[in-house]
Amino acid sequence: MEFSKLDLRVGLIKSVEDHPNADRLYKLKVDVGERDITLVAGLKKYYKPEELRGKRIIVVYNLEHKKFRGVVSQGMLLAADDGENVGILTPLRKVAPGTKVEIKD
Repeated sequence: MEFSKLDLRVGLIKSVEDHPNADRLYKLKVDVGERDITLVAGLKKYYKPEELRGKRIIVVYNLEHKKFRGVVSQGMLLAADDGENVGILTPLRKVAPGTKVEIKD
C-alpha cells in the first residue's frame, strides 16, 4: 500500500487487557472518534497497562483486519523500535480522537 493511501488517525487508548492467548500481547480498546476499535499490540515488554491507558496514539485505520491468536485487530498503532526500546508515536498536543493525520510537504 502506498504511504499516501494510509488512513492515519488519532486514537485514545481506553482500556488495556492481557491477550488471553499470548504472553507478549495486549488487547487495546481504542476510541477513534466514530467508534471504538480493538488493536492487538506486542507492547507488554515495554509498557505497563497504566502507562498506555489514556494515551493518544496514531492508528493506521484502513488496514485489513487480522486475527492474532484468536483476537481480531482492527488496525495498527505506529511505534519506533531501536532494538532495545519501543516508543509509541503520539501527537504533541491533545488532539481529538478520530482526527486524521495529514501528510504535508
